[in-house]
Amino acid sequence: MGKIHYSWIVLVVTFLAIIVAGIVRSSSGVFIEPFENEFGWGRPSISFAFAVSLFLYGFSGPFMAAFVEKFGLKRMMLGSMALLAAGLSLTFIMKSEWQLIIIWGVVIGLGSGLFLTVLSTQVANRWFVKRRGLAVGILTAATATGQLVLLPVLAILIDKYSWKVAVLLILVLSIFMFLVIALLMRSFPRDIDMPPYGQKELDPEAVPSTGNPFKIAIAALVEGLKAKEFWLLAGSFFICGLSTSGLIGTHFISYCISFGIPVLTAASMLSFMGIFDLIGTTVSGWLSDRFDNRWLLFWYYSLRGLSLVCLPFALESGSYMWLMIFAIFYGLDWIATVPPTIGLTRQRFGIQKSAMMYGWIVAAHQVGAGVAAYTGGVIYTVFGSYTWAFVLAGGFCALASLFVILIKKNPEVSVN
Repeated sequence: MGKIHYSWIVLVVTFLAIIVAGIVRSSSGVFIEPFENEFGWGRPSISFAFAVSLFLYGFSGPFMAAFVEKFGLKRMMLGSMALLAAGLSLTFIMKSEWQLIIIWGVVIGLGSGLFLTVLSTQVANRWFVKRRGLAVGILTAATATGQLVLLPVLAILIDKYSWKVAVLLILVLSIFMFLVIALLMRSFPRDIDMPPYGQKELDPEAVPSTGNPFKIAIAALVEGLKAKEFWLLAGSFFICGLSTSGLIGTHFISYCISFGIPVLTAASMLSFMGIFDLIGTTVSGWLSDRFDNRWLLFWYYSLRGLSLVCLPFALESGSYMWLMIFAIFYGLDWIATVPPTIGLTRQRFGIQKSAMMYGWIVAAHQVGAGVAAYTGGVIYTVFGSYTWAFVLAGGFCALASLFVILIKKNPEVSVN
Protein backbone atom coordinates (compact mmCIF):
# COMPACT_ATOMS: atom_id res chain seq x y z
CA MET A 1 0.00 0.00 0.00
CA GLY A 2 2.96 2.31 0.60
CA LYS A 3 3.64 2.42 -3.16
CA ILE A 4 0.04 3.23 -4.10
CA HIS A 5 -0.88 6.89 -4.03
CA TYR A 6 -4.05 7.34 -1.98
CA SER A 7 -5.60 9.22 -4.90
CA TRP A 8 -6.18 5.86 -6.55
CA ILE A 9 -7.91 4.52 -3.41
CA VAL A 10 -10.21 7.54 -3.48
CA LEU A 11 -10.77 6.93 -7.18
CA VAL A 12 -11.84 3.32 -6.53
CA VAL A 13 -14.20 4.30 -3.69
CA THR A 14 -15.73 7.05 -5.82
CA PHE A 15 -16.01 4.68 -8.79
CA LEU A 16 -17.92 2.13 -6.72
CA ALA A 17 -20.15 4.79 -5.15
CA ILE A 18 -21.07 6.15 -8.58
CA ILE A 19 -21.83 2.62 -9.83
CA VAL A 20 -24.19 1.95 -6.90
CA ALA A 21 -25.93 5.31 -7.35
CA GLY A 22 -26.23 4.60 -11.06
CA ILE A 23 -27.75 1.19 -10.38
CA VAL A 24 -30.35 2.71 -8.06
CA ARG A 25 -31.40 5.48 -10.41
CA SER A 26 -31.40 3.51 -13.65
CA SER A 27 -33.22 0.49 -12.26
CA SER A 28 -36.40 2.41 -13.10
CA GLY A 29 -36.26 0.90 -16.59
CA VAL A 30 -36.94 -2.62 -15.30
CA PHE A 31 -39.65 -1.50 -12.86
CA ILE A 32 -42.02 0.11 -15.39
CA GLU A 33 -43.94 -3.07 -16.24
CA PRO A 34 -43.91 -4.55 -12.69
CA PHE A 35 -45.34 -1.29 -11.31
CA GLU A 36 -47.94 -1.27 -14.10
CA ASN A 37 -48.98 -4.82 -13.33
CA GLU A 38 -49.06 -4.58 -9.52
CA PHE A 39 -50.49 -1.11 -8.99
CA GLY A 40 -52.42 -0.58 -12.23
CA TRP A 41 -50.67 2.74 -12.91
CA GLY A 42 -50.44 4.03 -16.49
CA ARG A 43 -47.10 4.18 -18.29
CA PRO A 44 -47.19 8.00 -18.72
CA SER A 45 -47.65 8.39 -14.94
CA ILE A 46 -44.77 6.05 -14.13
CA SER A 47 -42.62 7.71 -16.80
CA PHE A 48 -43.42 11.09 -15.24
CA ALA A 49 -42.07 9.97 -11.84
CA PHE A 50 -38.84 8.75 -13.43
CA ALA A 51 -38.64 11.95 -15.49
CA VAL A 52 -38.84 13.98 -12.25
CA SER A 53 -35.91 11.92 -10.94
CA LEU A 54 -33.84 12.65 -14.03
CA PHE A 55 -34.73 16.34 -13.85
CA LEU A 56 -33.97 16.76 -10.13
CA TYR A 57 -30.70 14.87 -10.05
CA GLY A 58 -29.49 16.98 -12.93
CA PHE A 59 -30.61 20.31 -11.50
CA SER A 60 -29.24 19.46 -8.07
CA GLY A 61 -25.70 19.19 -9.49
CA PRO A 62 -24.53 22.82 -9.18
CA PHE A 63 -26.11 23.10 -5.73
CA MET A 64 -24.40 19.86 -4.70
CA ALA A 65 -21.09 21.37 -5.82
CA ALA A 66 -21.75 24.42 -3.64
CA PHE A 67 -22.75 22.26 -0.66
CA VAL A 68 -19.56 20.23 -1.07
CA GLU A 69 -17.53 23.44 -0.73
CA LYS A 70 -19.41 24.28 2.48
CA PHE A 71 -19.84 20.90 4.20
CA GLY A 72 -17.09 18.74 2.69
CA LEU A 73 -16.96 16.00 0.09
CA LYS A 74 -17.06 12.98 2.40
CA ARG A 75 -19.99 14.32 4.44
CA MET A 76 -22.02 15.04 1.31
CA MET A 77 -21.29 11.58 -0.12
CA LEU A 78 -22.50 9.96 3.11
CA GLY A 79 -25.65 12.10 3.18
CA SER A 80 -26.47 11.37 -0.46
CA MET A 81 -25.99 7.61 -0.09
CA ALA A 82 -28.17 7.64 3.03
CA LEU A 83 -30.88 9.44 1.03
CA LEU A 84 -30.76 6.73 -1.65
CA ALA A 85 -31.10 4.00 0.99
CA ALA A 86 -34.05 5.85 2.54
CA GLY A 87 -35.82 6.13 -0.83
CA LEU A 88 -35.36 2.43 -1.54
CA SER A 89 -36.70 1.53 1.91
CA LEU A 90 -39.81 3.67 1.37
CA THR A 91 -40.49 1.88 -1.93
CA PHE A 92 -41.73 -1.17 -0.01
CA ILE A 93 -44.61 0.77 1.54
CA MET A 94 -45.73 2.98 -1.36
CA LYS A 95 -49.34 2.57 -2.51
CA SER A 96 -50.18 5.60 -4.68
CA GLU A 97 -48.81 7.36 -7.78
CA TRP A 98 -48.01 10.51 -5.79
CA GLN A 99 -45.87 8.40 -3.45
CA LEU A 100 -43.98 7.00 -6.46
CA ILE A 101 -43.31 10.57 -7.59
CA ILE A 102 -42.05 11.61 -4.13
CA ILE A 103 -39.93 8.49 -3.55
CA TRP A 104 -38.48 7.79 -7.00
CA GLY A 105 -38.81 11.29 -8.37
CA VAL A 106 -37.71 13.49 -5.46
CA VAL A 107 -35.86 11.39 -2.85
CA ILE A 108 -33.92 9.12 -5.21
CA GLY A 109 -33.48 11.94 -7.71
CA LEU A 110 -31.82 14.19 -5.12
CA GLY A 111 -29.90 11.30 -3.55
CA SER A 112 -28.25 10.41 -6.85
CA GLY A 113 -27.55 14.05 -7.76
CA LEU A 114 -24.05 14.35 -6.29
CA PHE A 115 -22.82 10.99 -7.55
CA LEU A 116 -24.09 11.28 -11.11
CA THR A 117 -23.27 14.93 -11.82
CA VAL A 118 -20.33 16.79 -10.25
CA LEU A 119 -18.61 14.13 -8.11
CA SER A 120 -16.24 12.94 -10.84
CA THR A 121 -15.11 16.52 -11.50
CA GLN A 122 -14.70 17.29 -7.80
CA VAL A 123 -12.58 14.21 -7.13
CA ALA A 124 -10.42 14.64 -10.26
CA ASN A 125 -9.80 18.33 -9.53
CA ARG A 126 -8.87 17.72 -5.89
CA TRP A 127 -6.91 14.49 -6.07
CA PHE A 128 -5.23 14.55 -9.50
CA VAL A 129 -2.90 16.94 -11.28
CA LYS A 130 -1.36 14.34 -13.55
CA ARG A 131 -3.77 11.97 -15.36
CA ARG A 132 -6.74 14.22 -14.56
CA GLY A 133 -8.46 13.50 -17.89
CA LEU A 134 -8.02 9.76 -17.37
CA ALA A 135 -9.46 10.03 -13.85
CA VAL A 136 -12.50 11.88 -15.19
CA GLY A 137 -12.89 9.25 -17.92
CA ILE A 138 -12.83 6.37 -15.43
CA LEU A 139 -15.28 8.02 -13.03
CA THR A 140 -17.73 9.14 -15.69
CA ALA A 141 -17.59 5.66 -17.23
CA ALA A 142 -18.84 4.40 -13.87
CA THR A 143 -21.92 6.62 -14.24
CA ALA A 144 -23.33 4.73 -17.22
CA THR A 145 -21.74 1.38 -16.33
CA GLY A 146 -23.50 1.45 -12.96
CA GLN A 147 -26.75 2.35 -14.67
CA LEU A 148 -26.55 -0.66 -16.97
CA VAL A 149 -24.43 -3.52 -15.72
CA LEU A 150 -26.75 -4.95 -13.04
CA LEU A 151 -29.98 -4.67 -15.03
CA PRO A 152 -30.00 -8.36 -16.13
CA VAL A 153 -29.68 -9.45 -12.50
CA LEU A 154 -32.57 -7.19 -11.50
CA ALA A 155 -34.63 -8.51 -14.43
CA ILE A 156 -33.98 -12.12 -13.33
CA LEU A 157 -34.99 -11.34 -9.74
CA ILE A 158 -38.18 -9.63 -10.92
CA ASP A 159 -39.01 -12.52 -13.27
CA LYS A 160 -38.37 -15.31 -10.75
CA TYR A 161 -39.44 -13.59 -7.54
CA SER A 162 -40.79 -10.02 -7.49
CA TRP A 163 -39.73 -6.41 -7.89
CA LYS A 164 -39.38 -6.21 -4.09
CA VAL A 165 -36.47 -8.66 -4.14
CA ALA A 166 -34.74 -6.53 -6.79
CA VAL A 167 -35.23 -3.39 -4.67
CA LEU A 168 -33.87 -5.24 -1.63
CA LEU A 169 -30.68 -6.09 -3.52
CA ILE A 170 -29.91 -2.49 -4.47
CA LEU A 171 -30.82 -1.37 -0.93
CA VAL A 172 -28.19 -3.74 0.50
CA LEU A 173 -25.63 -2.38 -1.98
CA SER A 174 -26.43 1.18 -0.90
CA ILE A 175 -25.95 0.38 2.80
CA PHE A 176 -22.68 -1.43 2.05
CA MET A 177 -21.42 1.54 0.04
CA PHE A 178 -22.31 3.93 2.87
CA LEU A 179 -19.96 1.95 5.15
CA VAL A 180 -17.15 1.92 2.55
CA ILE A 181 -17.36 5.70 2.14
CA ALA A 182 -17.33 6.18 5.92
CA LEU A 183 -14.18 4.06 6.27
CA LEU A 184 -12.06 5.04 3.27
CA MET A 185 -13.15 8.33 1.72
CA ARG A 186 -11.28 11.59 2.34
CA SER A 187 -12.22 15.07 1.14
CA PHE A 188 -8.73 16.38 0.29
CA PRO A 189 -5.22 14.90 -0.09
CA ARG A 190 -4.09 17.28 2.64
CA ASP A 191 -6.39 15.45 5.08
CA ILE A 192 -3.82 12.64 5.10
CA ASP A 193 -0.76 14.92 4.63
CA MET A 194 -0.36 13.98 0.98
CA PRO A 195 -0.15 16.07 -2.21
CA PRO A 196 -2.45 15.33 -5.16
CA TYR A 197 -1.25 12.74 -7.64
CA GLY A 198 1.37 14.29 -9.93
CA GLN A 199 2.24 17.14 -7.57
CA LYS A 200 5.14 17.31 -5.14
CA GLU A 201 3.99 19.89 -2.60
CA LEU A 202 0.94 19.87 -0.37
CA ASP A 203 -2.03 21.98 -1.37
CA PRO A 204 -2.90 24.93 0.90
CA GLU A 205 -5.34 24.06 3.65
CA ALA A 206 -8.87 24.22 2.30
CA VAL A 207 -11.13 26.87 3.80
CA PRO A 208 -14.83 25.90 3.86
CA SER A 209 -17.10 28.24 1.98
CA THR A 210 -19.00 30.67 4.23
CA GLY A 211 -21.39 31.88 1.57
CA ASN A 212 -24.93 30.73 0.92
CA PRO A 213 -24.63 27.64 -1.34
CA PHE A 214 -27.81 28.53 -3.21
CA LYS A 215 -26.60 32.07 -3.95
CA ILE A 216 -23.19 30.78 -5.06
CA ALA A 217 -24.78 28.29 -7.45
CA ILE A 218 -27.13 30.90 -8.91
CA ALA A 219 -24.27 33.37 -9.33
CA ALA A 220 -22.38 30.72 -11.30
CA LEU A 221 -25.41 30.23 -13.54
CA VAL A 222 -25.68 33.97 -14.17
CA GLU A 223 -22.01 34.06 -15.16
CA GLY A 224 -22.45 31.06 -17.43
CA LEU A 225 -25.46 32.54 -19.20
CA LYS A 226 -23.26 35.43 -20.35
CA ALA A 227 -20.85 33.10 -22.18
CA LYS A 228 -21.54 31.67 -25.65
CA GLU A 229 -19.52 28.56 -24.82
CA PHE A 230 -21.84 27.79 -21.90
CA TRP A 231 -24.90 27.88 -24.16
CA LEU A 232 -23.27 25.63 -26.75
CA LEU A 233 -22.08 23.12 -24.17
CA ALA A 234 -25.41 23.15 -22.33
CA GLY A 235 -27.34 22.78 -25.60
CA SER A 236 -25.25 19.83 -26.74
CA PHE A 237 -25.51 18.22 -23.31
CA PHE A 238 -29.30 18.65 -23.35
CA ILE A 239 -29.26 16.48 -26.47
CA CYS A 240 -26.79 14.10 -24.83
CA GLY A 241 -29.22 13.47 -21.98
CA LEU A 242 -32.14 13.19 -24.36
CA SER A 243 -30.38 10.52 -26.42
CA THR A 244 -28.95 8.44 -23.54
CA SER A 245 -30.44 8.08 -20.06
CA GLY A 246 -33.73 9.72 -21.00
CA LEU A 247 -34.49 7.58 -24.05
CA ILE A 248 -32.26 4.49 -24.03
CA GLY A 249 -32.06 4.20 -20.24
CA THR A 250 -35.81 4.53 -19.71
CA HIS A 251 -37.43 3.07 -22.83
CA PHE A 252 -34.96 0.72 -24.55
CA ILE A 253 -36.17 -2.36 -22.67
CA SER A 254 -39.81 -1.58 -23.38
CA TYR A 255 -38.98 -0.91 -27.06
CA CYS A 256 -37.32 -4.32 -27.35
CA ILE A 257 -40.26 -6.02 -25.62
CA SER A 258 -42.62 -4.51 -28.22
CA PHE A 259 -40.70 -6.51 -30.87
CA GLY A 260 -41.07 -9.74 -28.91
CA ILE A 261 -37.62 -9.66 -27.34
CA PRO A 262 -37.67 -11.10 -23.77
CA VAL A 263 -37.07 -8.61 -20.96
CA LEU A 264 -33.96 -10.50 -19.80
CA THR A 265 -32.43 -10.30 -23.28
CA ALA A 266 -33.19 -6.59 -23.52
CA ALA A 267 -31.72 -5.93 -20.08
CA SER A 268 -28.64 -7.96 -21.03
CA MET A 269 -28.17 -5.75 -24.08
CA LEU A 270 -28.21 -2.69 -21.84
CA SER A 271 -25.71 -4.36 -19.54
CA PHE A 272 -23.57 -5.13 -22.57
CA MET A 273 -23.66 -1.43 -23.46
CA GLY A 274 -22.42 -0.68 -19.94
CA ILE A 275 -19.37 -2.88 -20.38
CA PHE A 276 -18.42 -1.16 -23.62
CA ASP A 277 -19.19 2.23 -22.11
CA LEU A 278 -16.53 1.55 -19.49
CA ILE A 279 -14.04 1.05 -22.31
CA GLY A 280 -15.26 3.90 -24.50
CA THR A 281 -15.47 6.57 -21.80
CA THR A 282 -12.13 5.64 -20.23
CA VAL A 283 -10.48 5.89 -23.65
CA SER A 284 -12.33 9.17 -24.21
CA GLY A 285 -10.77 10.52 -21.00
CA TRP A 286 -7.34 9.51 -22.26
CA LEU A 287 -8.03 11.14 -25.64
CA SER A 288 -9.31 14.34 -24.03
CA ASP A 289 -5.83 14.92 -22.54
CA ARG A 290 -4.30 14.72 -26.02
CA PHE A 291 -6.69 15.96 -28.72
CA ASP A 292 -9.01 18.86 -29.47
CA ASN A 293 -12.08 18.18 -27.30
CA ARG A 294 -14.40 19.91 -29.81
CA TRP A 295 -13.65 17.42 -32.57
CA LEU A 296 -13.97 14.50 -30.18
CA LEU A 297 -17.49 15.68 -29.33
CA PHE A 298 -18.33 16.28 -32.99
CA TRP A 299 -17.62 12.64 -33.86
CA TYR A 300 -19.23 11.25 -30.70
CA TYR A 301 -22.54 13.00 -31.39
CA SER A 302 -22.50 12.25 -35.11
CA LEU A 303 -21.91 8.53 -34.60
CA ARG A 304 -24.46 8.32 -31.80
CA GLY A 305 -27.11 9.91 -34.01
CA LEU A 306 -26.37 7.41 -36.76
CA SER A 307 -26.72 4.47 -34.37
CA LEU A 308 -30.07 5.71 -33.00
CA VAL A 309 -31.52 6.10 -36.49
CA CYS A 310 -30.39 2.54 -37.30
CA LEU A 311 -31.84 0.96 -34.14
CA PRO A 312 -35.44 0.58 -35.45
CA PHE A 313 -34.10 -1.22 -38.52
CA ALA A 314 -32.01 -3.53 -36.32
CA LEU A 315 -35.10 -4.44 -34.28
CA GLU A 316 -37.32 -4.89 -37.34
CA SER A 317 -34.76 -7.28 -38.86
CA GLY A 318 -35.43 -9.73 -36.03
CA SER A 319 -31.73 -10.51 -35.87
CA TYR A 320 -30.02 -10.48 -32.50
CA MET A 321 -26.71 -9.98 -34.32
CA TRP A 322 -27.71 -6.48 -35.47
CA LEU A 323 -28.97 -5.65 -31.99
CA MET A 324 -25.66 -6.81 -30.56
CA ILE A 325 -23.76 -4.61 -33.04
CA PHE A 326 -25.89 -1.65 -31.96
CA ALA A 327 -25.20 -2.40 -28.27
CA ILE A 328 -21.43 -2.44 -28.86
CA PHE A 329 -21.38 0.64 -31.08
CA TYR A 330 -23.73 2.68 -28.93
CA GLY A 331 -22.13 1.49 -25.69
CA LEU A 332 -18.71 2.80 -26.71
CA ASP A 333 -20.30 6.23 -27.19
CA TRP A 334 -22.81 6.18 -24.29
CA ILE A 335 -21.20 8.95 -22.20
CA ALA A 336 -17.87 9.31 -23.97
CA THR A 337 -19.04 12.92 -24.36
CA VAL A 338 -18.44 13.69 -20.68
CA PRO A 339 -14.60 13.94 -20.44
CA PRO A 340 -14.26 16.36 -23.40
CA THR A 341 -17.24 18.39 -22.14
CA ILE A 342 -15.59 18.71 -18.73
CA GLY A 343 -12.31 19.58 -20.47
CA LEU A 344 -13.94 22.39 -22.46
CA THR A 345 -15.69 23.66 -19.32
CA ARG A 346 -12.38 23.73 -17.45
CA GLN A 347 -10.69 25.55 -20.35
CA ARG A 348 -13.37 28.25 -20.46
CA PHE A 349 -14.11 28.81 -16.76
CA GLY A 350 -10.95 27.64 -14.98
CA ILE A 351 -10.40 24.74 -12.60
CA GLN A 352 -11.92 26.42 -9.52
CA LYS A 353 -15.27 27.10 -11.20
CA SER A 354 -15.36 24.09 -13.48
CA ALA A 355 -17.28 21.75 -11.12
CA MET A 356 -20.12 24.19 -10.52
CA MET A 357 -20.31 25.28 -14.17
CA TYR A 358 -20.30 21.66 -15.24
CA GLY A 359 -23.07 21.08 -12.72
CA TRP A 360 -25.26 23.56 -14.59
CA ILE A 361 -24.35 21.96 -17.90
CA VAL A 362 -25.38 18.60 -16.43
CA ALA A 363 -28.65 20.23 -15.41
CA ALA A 364 -29.30 20.88 -19.09
CA HIS A 365 -28.37 17.22 -19.74
CA GLN A 366 -31.01 16.06 -17.29
CA VAL A 367 -33.66 18.40 -18.64
CA GLY A 368 -33.09 16.65 -21.96
CA ALA A 369 -33.23 13.28 -20.21
CA GLY A 370 -36.46 14.18 -18.44
CA VAL A 371 -38.01 15.40 -21.69
CA ALA A 372 -37.12 12.14 -23.45
CA ALA A 373 -38.24 9.95 -20.53
CA TYR A 374 -41.68 11.56 -20.50
CA THR A 375 -42.24 12.19 -24.22
CA GLY A 376 -41.03 8.66 -25.01
CA GLY A 377 -43.97 7.32 -23.02
CA VAL A 378 -46.32 9.80 -24.70
CA ILE A 379 -45.08 8.89 -28.21
CA TYR A 380 -45.59 5.21 -27.40
CA THR A 381 -49.14 5.90 -26.22
CA VAL A 382 -50.01 7.96 -29.33
CA PHE A 383 -48.32 5.86 -32.04
CA GLY A 384 -48.13 2.46 -30.35
CA SER A 385 -44.37 2.41 -30.99
CA TYR A 386 -41.17 4.12 -29.87
CA THR A 387 -39.73 4.33 -33.40
CA TRP A 388 -40.33 8.06 -33.90
CA ALA A 389 -38.74 8.83 -30.54
CA PHE A 390 -35.48 7.13 -31.56
CA VAL A 391 -35.39 8.61 -35.05
CA LEU A 392 -35.97 12.13 -33.71
CA ALA A 393 -33.24 11.64 -31.11
CA GLY A 394 -30.82 10.71 -33.90
CA GLY A 395 -31.65 13.97 -35.68
CA PHE A 396 -31.03 15.98 -32.52
CA CYS A 397 -27.58 14.35 -32.17
CA ALA A 398 -26.65 15.72 -35.60
CA LEU A 399 -27.60 19.17 -34.30
CA ALA A 400 -25.40 18.70 -31.19
CA SER A 401 -22.40 17.89 -33.39
CA LEU A 402 -22.82 21.33 -34.97
CA PHE A 403 -23.09 23.06 -31.59
CA VAL A 404 -19.75 21.80 -30.29
CA ILE A 405 -17.78 22.67 -33.40
CA LEU A 406 -18.82 26.34 -32.97
CA ILE A 407 -16.95 26.56 -29.65
CA LYS A 408 -13.73 28.57 -29.82
CA LYS A 409 -10.58 26.47 -29.80
CA ASN A 410 -8.87 28.59 -27.14
CA PRO A 411 -11.61 30.45 -25.24
CA GLU A 412 -10.75 33.23 -22.81
CA VAL A 413 -10.65 31.83 -19.29
CA SER A 414 -12.93 33.52 -16.77
CA VAL A 415 -11.02 34.87 -13.77
CA ASN A 416 -13.83 36.73 -12.00
